[in-house]
Amino acid sequence: MTLREFFVYFGNNPQSVVVYFAALPLVAILMGLIPRDQRQQPPWNFLYAAIIYLSAVPGLFVLRLNIYVCLFERQSIMDLDIFSQVLTMVSMVITLGIIRKDVDLRYVPGFEKLSGLMILITAVLGLMWIIDRTHVIAFINLRFEYVVLIFFAMIILIRIGYYQVFGSPYRSQG
Repeated sequence: MTLREFFVYFGNNPQSVVVYFAALPLVAILMGLIPRDQRQQPPWNFLYAAIIYLSAVPGLFVLRLNIYVCLFERQSIMDLDIFSQVLTMVSMVITLGIIRKDVDLRYVPGFEKLSGLMILITAVLGLMWIIDRTHVIAFINLRFEYVVLIFFAMIILIRIGYYQVFGSPYRSQG
């Protein structure tokens, strides 16, 4: 099964997708019934982390896939499937908004790793788009190994720049 067939299948059978992505914000709303002082303590913070990952991983994947399809494949945004591509992102935004209102995300295990992954994937997509638009490989005629090394060096520079601007995750919050 290809990724295209996967999205076509869920586009033709949207019931499970709708139930899954409608349940995530509802569970986040129900988690708001937990007393506020207990939300940041185990096991509740791990349940918040599970809800975040269950909504953010597919949401971020579909968001980046849609960006890729629109930028590189030149597909119209009007051709996106409502259930498998748009609902995923809408559910992620709503779920994260509800959870952010209810609990301080610093106490949710692994949330900083998820945001770091999102930034890294965005940087990689941006670099791929720049390379695609400028046709750098066609002009320079470098060996592929050198292009890969330059690509990874640029990713490292982006991460260093990000930590210079926003601070290191290992720096104390005090």
